[in-house]
Amino acid sequence: MKSNVARARRLRRNETEAERQLWNALRNGKLDGLRFRRQHPVGPLTLDFYCEALRLCVEVDGGQHADSTKDELRTARLNALGIEVVRYWNNEILANLDGVWTHLQGAIQRRRRTLAG
Repeated sequence: MKSNVARARRLRRNETEAERQLWNALRNGKLDGLRFRRQHPVGPLTLDFYCEALRLCVEVDGGQHADSTKDELRTARLNALGIEVVRYWNNEILANLDGVWTHLQGAIQRRRRTLAG
C-alpha cells in the first residue's frame, strides 16, 4: 500500500498539462459541488481523478493509450468494483475543455440516476 501512495504522490508532482487544466476545473467542488481526488490509489491502480461520492473515475489519456487492451482490462476491473470510468484524451482537454466539461456534467447526471436506482 505504501508504494501505491508514494506512486500517487509522484504522479501528482509530474502531472501533464491536460491533467493540470482538468484538475483546476474540478478542484474545490467546482463541478456540482463534488469532491474529486487526483491520483487516487485503488488497490494496485492509480486513478487520475476520482469522485468517491459517485464512484466515478475520470482518466486522462495520452497517445500511449491508443488501442490499449490494458486500458480495457483496467476499466473492466474498476467496473467490477462498482466504479464507472470516463476517459478523455489529453488533446481533447487542451483544445476543448468546455466540451469536456459539458460531457462530464452529463456523465455525472447519468451516474447519479444509476446510483439512485
